[in-house]
Amino acid sequence: MFDVETIRSQFPSLNLTDDGKPRVYLDGPAGTQVPQSVINAVANCYIHSNANLGGDFTTSIGAQGIVDSARSALADLMGTDDPETVVLGPSMTALTKQIAQALPAILKPGTSIILSRMEHDANVSPWLRMAKQHGLDVKWLDVDPGSYTLDLSTLKGHFEDGAGFVAVGYASNVLGTINPVSDICAMAKDYGALSYVDAVHYAPHGSIDIAAVGCDMLVCSVYKFFGPHCAALYVQPDLLDALDGAPLRPAPQHGPSKFESGTMNHEGLAGSAAAVDYIASLGDTSQSSRREQLLSAFKDIEAYESTLCWRLIDGLNAIPGIKVQGITDPRMNTQRAPTVSFTHEALAADKIAAALSAENIFSWAGHSYAIEPLGQLGLLETGGVLRLGIAHYNTAAEIDKTLDVLSQRLD
Repeated sequence: MFDVETIRSQFPSLNLTDDGKPRVYLDGPAGTQVPQSVINAVANCYIHSNANLGGDFTTSIGAQGIVDSARSALADLMGTDDPETVVLGPSMTALTKQIAQALPAILKPGTSIILSRMEHDANVSPWLRMAKQHGLDVKWLDVDPGSYTLDLSTLKGHFEDGAGFVAVGYASNVLGTINPVSDICAMAKDYGALSYVDAVHYAPHGSIDIAAVGCDMLVCSVYKFFGPHCAALYVQPDLLDALDGAPLRPAPQHGPSKFESGTMNHEGLAGSAAAVDYIASLGDTSQSSRREQLLSAFKDIEAYESTLCWRLIDGLNAIPGIKVQGITDPRMNTQRAPTVSFTHEALAADKIAAALSAENIFSWAGHSYAIEPLGQLGLLETGGVLRLGIAHYNTAAEIDKTLDVLSQRLD
């Protein structure tokens, strides 16, 4: 049984009220709430291990232990058994920019790159800048406006035309679509191309298995799965050796540290390890490894969030004037994350967000940096979408309250 009330008791922020109104956090796609265990880990770092790395004294040794623990925990989350393939950084955007600086040196001259229209801009702009600086042609995968899925009909042709790199999101942060990343990465490998997967939006909702995805690189952000503002990037070992990260460090480095410029956020990394441990604690703790516990936890999380997601979709579909901008066919359940965006025939998204906020329901209005998909769907010019994001700490009562407010305010 998924005990959501016990889960909620671990999050101090979920018990807060404003003017007597409980807070309803449906803003998770922009950043989730944090359990007490993560808060404690951050505080303990400041108390017990507040030092730089490389010293032969207690606090410095403790700080190194925090970095090592975070690398190991995030390796377990992403499904790699080699922590030395995990690069730690401040954000997905920063890590992607660093790879975009290093990648052109190992791409074949005259190669092209493939991007998708499903992406958050952090998985578009760095690659467009890279292409412009190095004269690389850019090929696109479009969004099918009827199914809200990626149109892969042109993918093989792009590789046959010489594409040497593809960047794609695991799941859309605005449409909720889960993309067939394994199929895309497998085709890239068949043609000798490199693949980069943005798993930021998927990571809070489902288990990641690097081997099953088959990618060369995969990135995620810890603050999207109940931790601090940190990020992690998996890079397959041979590629990590080939990429040159030296310009980012004052001295030559090897392994993941070549891309970890400057002093890292040790307190954030302490919280990152604690966030992974928190997720694992929701699984079958009789399992012998943290990885197995994580797989068990995500199985339960997926099932619970899916129930809430379809409760929300069904309720929205019953409100006149609303159009859900995403998959609404339950038969496509495995292709959908629990992020639901919609438009209204008469009201702009920001007006709907204000109505929800008046009842202390937190949501996002606009493009949410998903400029490509909303542009292709013709929704940028009209103010974007109203986005509701479900996390495992949300409840059916919160979904029903949100639907009641929308029914009353949009009537």
